[in-house]
Amino acid sequence: DLQDNVFARVVTFSKALGCHGAVVLSSNLLKDYLINFARSFIYTTATSFHQLAAVKMAYELLATADSDIAQLKKNIQLFKQGIQNNMAYPLLNSDSSIQCIVLNSNEKAKHTAQALQQAGFDVRPILSPTVAQGSERLRICLHAYNTVAEITLLTQTINRLIHE
Repeated sequence: DLQDNVFARVVTFSKALGCHGAVVLSSNLLKDYLINFARSFIYTTATSFHQLAAVKMAYELLATADSDIAQLKKNIQLFKQGIQNNMAYPLLNSDSSIQCIVLNSNEKAKHTAQALQQAGFDVRPILSPTVAQGSERLRICLHAYNTVAEITLLTQTINRLIHE
């Protein structure tokens, strides 16, 4: 096995797990060396119990992730089907949970995002110079726990605002 020939493996707890920190998986020889000579390890504080519990719970949640991922994919498709095709304001081609609609101006993106926020949706504008001028957009983050009613109302509201 390849893993038998790997000197060390670093496992991080950020991003997908929503935590912070990392561990080094290694031989006892490397572990002893790091404990005695790694300054960044020697002069840092130990991981808190709260952090360890958060990592443990995150790994337990990964066991049920398949059904959440399947639901998220359904929600993404529902959102994409609900957005009216509009050549002036296209939905960027993406199958991720982050969907973007290009609105072509800072003013249009800010105005539309503000109206969506007033309607109860946490949608943010991405403005130039963060993106190229003329490609300003709405950033919509979907998750597995959005309901059909929420997504339907969101797409209806976006369609109405974009066509005003």
